[in-house]
Amino acid sequence: MASTQLACPGDRLGRASEFTSGPGTYTRGPHIFASLVGPVLQQEGAEGGLPVITVRGGRNAQDQVIEVGDVVMARVTRVRALLASVEILCAGETVLREAYNGIIKKEDVRATEVDRVDMGQSFRPGDIVRARVSSLGDARQYYLTTAAPDLGVRWAKSDASGAIMVPVSWQEMQCPVTGVREPRKCARPDAS
Repeated sequence: MASTQLACPGDRLGRASEFTSGPGTYTRGPHIFASLVGPVLQQEGAEGGLPVITVRGGRNAQDQVIEVGDVVMARVTRVRALLASVEILCAGETVLREAYNGIIKKEDVRATEVDRVDMGQSFRPGDIVRARVSSLGDARQYYLTTAAPDLGVRWAKSDASGAIMVPVSWQEMQCPVTGVREPRKCARPDAS
């Protein structure tokens, strides 16, 4: 059965007690999360078992004009003292045909205590971030913000084990394998 719901990495799709995790998903604790960008599908389980929830990847990429206010998914490519460089991969529910460059400035990481933001403690290269376009920027890059509870890191790998980390607060993620905590500016886990 097809769904109109589009998932991005880190989106919570359902409870592990109600569904079986299929391709494009993973189970963490009592919940099933998306590991790909794509539409969410539910299929009947084998031999009367729990329904299987999957995310079909490889959605057709499209050309998209990114506008101010759009929520985007981006991969962090470089972190410096005053900004983080990102590649914008999705705009709204559209997978982009090519990645667009963007930056998140230090003052746009969070709404409070802006002067205490440490970029190295907020983002790491490889993190997948949910952000909002705050300005069209210049000809080379868009300006993004994560200064809202539903914006920030949605997906990150642990430096210690390479496992996908779990957010434990708005500023920390924990490796489920080693228990080591790493600082991040996390998006609220149940944000859509």
